[in-house]
Amino acid sequence: MARNQKDYYYDLAQKEGYRSRASYKLKQIQEFSNIIKRGDIIVDLGAAPGGWLQVAKELSGGRVLGVDLQKIEEIRNVTTYKGDITADSTIDYVLEFAGKGGVDVVLCDAAPNLTGNWALDHARGIELNRAAFECAKKILKPKGTFVVKVFQGDMFKDFFDDVKGEFVHVRAYTPQASRSTSAEIYVIAKKFLTAPIRKGQIYAVEITETGASGDGIAHIDDFVIFVKEAVTGSIVKIKIKDVKPNFGFAEVVEELKELPPNPKYGNPVQERTQKPLSAEFERQNRQPPGNASRDNYRPPKPDDDEENE
Repeated sequence: MARNQKDYYYDLAQKEGYRSRASYKLKQIQEFSNIIKRGDIIVDLGAAPGGWLQVAKELSGGRVLGVDLQKIEEIRNVTTYKGDITADSTIDYVLEFAGKGGVDVVLCDAAPNLTGNWALDHARGIELNRAAFECAKKILKPKGTFVVKVFQGDMFKDFFDDVKGEFVHVRAYTPQASRSTSAEIYVIAKKFLTAPIRKGQIYAVEITETGASGDGIAHIDDFVIFVKEAVTGSIVKIKIKDVKPNFGFAEVVEELKELPPNPKYGNPVQERTQKPLSAEFERQNRQPPGNASRDNYRPPKPDDDEENE
């Protein structure tokens, strides 16, 4: 292994028959957050050499699929697929594998090819994270779980916030099996949202009734929105403050006289560029800015209302 990394977890993996020391990272993530339940359908993106596939199969006992650009050596009762996670053909294969219901858990422990330029490597890592994130959104069941390895840096918060907009509970965690010198951290996102709204979006709505708590109730595509201090019969511009699987909460931004032709306003959530971030770093020919932002960064605290699962 590179840098002669034959440490405790490497030796343990050799002893217990796992393909990589990373197997223990997934075990510790499971102990921390109970991401995999018996019978879950699991897809591991960037799965080679297969250490996470081995653990996922042990924990679930259900159907497990590993996807990677390189061939994965056969694992008993685990399906593997050689393909690009950004390709439609890969998405189609995963959906066919999972069936109509979709996937319970999407995992991604992949890392980009490193150049030694910290800023460029961080940007490439975020690109890979976003590719996995976009794939997960296409294949996850409602209330499904997504776990992805991210390298900390100045782009981490934007990515974390984007994931947080699609799941009810999102937190960051570093397992003990991660090396102390590594900047890696795992984003654990639970309860994938399929609601037609997202936190931060702005809509014009009519308040049609009053809830038991006294807040107004509006509907967006049959999805219930509780609007703080809104009066039945009023037409208001609202900002979505929080989204749960079956309902959302909003506050009034402005009173309106009538509903506009298009009730959805521009989304104030930061739009992400479609241009690869690493290309911009290469264009600027940046030198590594040092480890200041990485070493000083502290991940957001988990939601206070996260359930104990």
